[in-house]
Amino acid sequence: MICELPGGILDASGRRHREAELIAPGGREEELLATVGARETASLVSELLSRCVPRIGELRDFDPGALLVGDRTFLLLKLREMTFGEQVAAVVHCPYPTCGAKVDVDFNLRDVPVRAIDSENFRVEYSDRLEHGDEPPLDVVFRLPTGADQAAVGPLLANNEAVALTALLARCLVSAEDTNGAKAAEDLSPGMRVQLERRMEAVAPTVLLDFEAHCHECQRDFGLPFHLQDFFFGELRIHRDLLYREVHYLAFHYHWSESEIMDMPREKRRKYIEVLGEEIERYNETSA
Repeated sequence: MICELPGGILDASGRRHREAELIAPGGREEELLATVGARETASLVSELLSRCVPRIGELRDFDPGALLVGDRTFLLLKLREMTFGEQVAAVVHCPYPTCGAKVDVDFNLRDVPVRAIDSENFRVEYSDRLEHGDEPPLDVVFRLPTGADQAAVGPLLANNEAVALTALLARCLVSAEDTNGAKAAEDLSPGMRVQLERRMEAVAPTVLLDFEAHCHECQRDFGLPFHLQDFFFGELRIHRDLLYREVHYLAFHYHWSESEIMDMPREKRRKYIEVLGEEIERYNETSA
């Protein structure tokens, strides 16, 4: 599959590469998901993309961690489409404490809105003048978060979300200067931080995975974010013993090598198993 990234990667000359080539996850990727356990999700996404995205534009030797967060989500969306199709059917729970009923959610991946960008660094000018009167205007230049940023601050989230956010802002802050000199992320006032966070959200390449649902039990509407990577990894994850049994089954009957079978996309592997099962059943019926 060939697709166009909403953000893309800039090379050393400043040229932006957006065209991504994708190959569907196979047995090797399922083995990876079955083995890693509680590994950091950001690192797992990078590993999966390194295996399934051979190139972006003319770049074949690129770091998946350097991709913008929005690009990584977009690529996962396309890999999910290649593996299981465009339609998504999931079950969520009504968020209202007095209800909690199961709610069916159904949508098409092609209908998910995607917002693109055309810049690398962004600027926002902020002033606390209206609040304090003595704060000079602050000129902030920032870049957008990448997969590497996610991986770096991920361990902090479990202990202190505020510390994790400060660490993320510090990594993405290119410069912040006022008439008194440069500022660090931890020196920004709460108002400055809020405006910076809002500006980052407003300009980032985005895959809008929030959806509206209706609970038929309590008759209330609610909105929920759809966590694509958790959902996709859950769909793709297979018990390692079952994977190896499928490989053995095909190798025993077709005499293919383990490498040939493990390199197959799941859909193709399962199709061969289905056809083989039908042939064996037909043979047993005629031999009876």
